[in-house]
Amino acid sequence: MTHTESANIIVVDDEPANLKLLENVLKTHGHTVRSFPRGRLALAAATHNPPDLILLDINMPEMNGYEVCERLKSNPELSAVPVIFLSALNATEDKVKAFQIGGADYISKPFHLEEVEARVETRLKLHELRQALKRQNDHLEELVNQRTEQLQIAVKRIESTYDQTLLALGGALDLRDNETAGHSRRVSRYSLEIAQAMGCGEEELRQIALGACLHDVGKIGTPDAILHKAGKLNPEETEIMRKHVRNGYDMVSRIPFLSPAAQIVLTHHEFYDGRGYPQGLIGKEIPMGARIFSIADTLDAMTSDRPYRTALPYQAAREEIFRCSGHQFDPDVVQAFLGIPEQVWTGIRVKVDSESQ
Repeated sequence: MTHTESANIIVVDDEPANLKLLENVLKTHGHTVRSFPRGRLALAAATHNPPDLILLDINMPEMNGYEVCERLKSNPELSAVPVIFLSALNATEDKVKAFQIGGADYISKPFHLEEVEARVETRLKLHELRQALKRQNDHLEELVNQRTEQLQIAVKRIESTYDQTLLALGGALDLRDNETAGHSRRVSRYSLEIAQAMGCGEEELRQIALGACLHDVGKIGTPDAILHKAGKLNPEETEIMRKHVRNGYDMVSRIPFLSPAAQIVLTHHEFYDGRGYPQGLIGKEIPMGARIFSIADTLDAMTSDRPYRTALPYQAAREEIFRCSGHQFDPDVVQAFLGIPEQVWTGIRVKVDSESQ
């Protein structure tokens, strides 16, 4: 604030002569001045119309200057207003107390008008700079919040696009490898249902859904003659077929945000008792997502039509999964699966079938 800019100043002093003197000198510099002989009156006026600066005496009846300053600083709307104490108390402890309760400056009486003018102008300039800085910080904070919100929206859109692309890829794999459409979508949603029953967190749920959707992505490199062979695969063909988990993992793990999902792609043929492939993992060595997926995959395989048989009833799939608990499947995941009503699985199949049409 320059010397000629007008400020709103409150002067508080129980001596009328001091009030008049300070009021006159401040008005000559273009400031608006409100004078009060009592602290309570000044507080009420400041609350109604906050000033840019307060000149405050200490020794006053009813409420001394220290109390007035403490009341001001306890009010969020007035706490930033600078207070200059004007007092005949010249002891060091009086000045220290004034600064401890929030005073910005201290002028001893009898004062020199030139000193008062200089200190007032200095405090007003500092106050204006602080207010300008606060406005700038508030503006920057608002911009940061806006940009953060925009970034979050953009990230969600990107993630949604990724998810839709991966779902489309899963659907394309279904058309090449499965006799019925919607396999990837069903096992993805079956896996989510079981994972929720297991208490998995939001990010883990997302990675399980993606891993389930992409579980057979490595079969892109499997020859059609092996992939569509009607009879039993010979040992050499079986070895080629089994490579799809490693091929799929190599593809998916290159994408940073899909790294957790890649673990499901790699381990979805592991068995709880260690008889699976490619690593022969045992029990909890197998990632949770893969242990969940294996049950979802078995459920869909048994309850879907195949060229060599019609779909089996849910009860048959339930009994088979229960029978293989502790061998192919994690007993804890089996228990979570068994606790989910048949209507849930039926509802998912109907919904996916309608989406695939």
